[in-house]
Amino acid sequence: MPIIVNIDVMLARRKMQSKELAEILDITPANLSILKTGKAKGIRFDTLEALCNALQCQPGDILEYLQDESATHNTNSS
Repeated sequence: MPIIVNIDVMLARRKMQSKELAEILDITPANLSILKTGKAKGIRFDTLEALCNALQCQPGDILEYLQDESATHNTNSS
């Protein structure tokens, strides 16, 4: 998946535990785990806003785009 979720990195920088973040966001630890592992199909903007507020960061600190190598090869062969 070309979108990398860096919630764990931000948690470590803020010296915060997942359980604490889940409580702040008012979501279950299981749902936070789904977000952290990148298994979520999407994220609502209000959830992203709450994450940024709780972790005192920008959306780009949490989400990172990595170009898929197969996409690179497909565009180069055209």
